[in-house]
Amino acid sequence: MPDLLPQRTLGRSGLEVSAIGFGAAMIGDLYSPIEELDAIETVCCALEKGVTLIDTSPLYGHGLSEHRIGAALRRAPQAKVILSTKVGRVTDPFSPSNNAVTGYSGGAPHAVNFDYSREGTMRSLEQSLIRLGRDHIDLVLVHDLERGAHGHRYDKVFESAMEGAVPTLAALRKQGIIKAYGIGVNDADAAEKFVRNSDPDAVLLAGRYSLLEQPANTTFLPLAEERNIGVILGGVFNSGILATGPIRGARYNYTEAPSDIMMRANLIESICKKHKISLRTAALQFVLGHPSVSSIVLGAASALEVENQLNDLRHSIPKQLWTDLRGENLIPPEIPFPESS
Repeated sequence: MPDLLPQRTLGRSGLEVSAIGFGAAMIGDLYSPIEELDAIETVCCALEKGVTLIDTSPLYGHGLSEHRIGAALRRAPQAKVILSTKVGRVTDPFSPSNNAVTGYSGGAPHAVNFDYSREGTMRSLEQSLIRLGRDHIDLVLVHDLERGAHGHRYDKVFESAMEGAVPTLAALRKQGIIKAYGIGVNDADAAEKFVRNSDPDAVLLAGRYSLLEQPANTTFLPLAEERNIGVILGGVFNSGILATGPIRGARYNYTEAPSDIMMRANLIESICKKHKISLRTAALQFVLGHPSVSSIVLGAASALEVENQLNDLRHSIPKQLWTDLRGENLIPPEIPFPESS
């Protein structure tokens, strides 16, 4: 029997998801190639341990991540799973891989290109269904619809998505082909703009709400709570520093952490150590304390990493740790923290 994990309702979608979800970018050869069997066994381990949310994308390994998830699901046909994938890019098997642009070290030998049109959305979903071996997908997110991905073309691309991808997903939701739709971005302002201009069920927001900083709480998270939109968080370790600690070369938002961030992380870690709690454990549990947050997705490249993440979730943290962080002005007064476990 799988270990019991807390289950939460993903906003108005009604989907029940585990508090920790499996983020599948790493099994698409994000930083380094992963052996096929190791990748599949990692997914199977997550399912066996009670993880019910799996988040992937055609971008992840240019389709390889979805292929590997499909293989894992065929090994565990009875597993309870909520599948999330994305649209906004279409794989092109007739063009060579452009992973030098997308940043993947391996993956399938296909190009992936932005396309937020109706035709691109349908083609992307068809490809995903085939790779995953499914006849429906629970949650579909419009991927990287933000200025950081599109630069000066963002406004035009946003308009294209509002005319193409969004009404297409709304129609598919009505037909029951998908159960819910939303957006997956790294920018809280982009998430808020999407929510105000469409009728989404959920948002996956990466890196904008963490123990280190909480800019998403300014306007986006209150808006999500008001509209009962489910929120999934990614990047809860700010790309590294909250997992490794403020060591030499620690990463913050995918670059080397600046001195002010190192200092803040060091202060937080010192309080965690006083309570014999790792910085990583505190960072993971902190973000789940916000009432709008249904789940967090964590990447893993091995079964051991999955098990360590679940242990971090279950570790008991005294309320005094959060009180001490607030007393040192490291958690603002308006930010909720978890109830003591």
